[in-house]
Amino acid sequence: MPNACSNEHQIHSKFEELKARREGALVAYLTGGDPDPKTFVSNATALVEGGADIVEIGIPFSDPIADGPVIQASSQRSLKAGSTPKNVLDLIRELSSQHNVPFVILTYYNLILAMGLEKFVSTTKDSGVSGIVVPDLPIEENDQFHNLALKHGIDNILLAAPNTVQSRLRQILAKSRGFLYLVSLYGVTGPRETLSPQALETLKRVKSLVNSRIPISAGFGISHPDHVRTLMKSGADGAIVGSALVKVVAEHLDSPGEAAHELKNRVAELKSATR
Repeated sequence: MPNACSNEHQIHSKFEELKARREGALVAYLTGGDPDPKTFVSNATALVEGGADIVEIGIPFSDPIADGPVIQASSQRSLKAGSTPKNVLDLIRELSSQHNVPFVILTYYNLILAMGLEKFVSTTKDSGVSGIVVPDLPIEENDQFHNLALKHGIDNILLAAPNTVQSRLRQILAKSRGFLYLVSLYGVTGPRETLSPQALETLKRVKSLVNSRIPISAGFGISHPDHVRTLMKSGADGAIVGSALVKVVAEHLDSPGEAAHELKNRVAELKSATR
């Protein structure tokens, strides 16, 4: 069983540990329960074994508005296999009891409301989750959920985008906990071959306001070690890689053992770029 207190401030401690070693954080994402519970646990374990500093798990949803085709397809596979928010949190409970890394979930607000805010957050805490990202919950409507998360010792990780105006960005920076999730480009998630200049411009703008108050992790389109290396050199504290890893799962649906092996190797390459 996960220790209900051990995940509190775990994300902050991880960034401090990495900072002392002059490393950035690799946040590695998979969709929970994709393509089935047993394979998912094996794949998530491979992320940890490959060197992921933080593991982000998406709770599958039928209408994931922030996600591109790769993660949308993974959500459909997971839902078809019978995944529910509770099932996925049970899988994270299993993982968090075995691996001493912070676990973060990404979910949509409809799923939280369906379970009930208090029950969702308390179940999440009991599952060993350290942080929650809710892409479709704007900061103007976030107070109730934010306060509940803080009450349970879970970081409410907020998002900022390239078009976030400075006044709103200051609000987001004041409220985000754990790290700021920097959406590095316009559009949805998905693997990209090149890192957009817009990503670096956005990072520079946000970094000038942060003043070391909270780590910045950039995501959306981060796919290759060179992307990670460039982000680190440009001042990011972490890189979030999702679709490129979910794509590995999709390419090995008939050979799940090979998926775990490939994920471990891919994560090791990405992690090496944070040093």
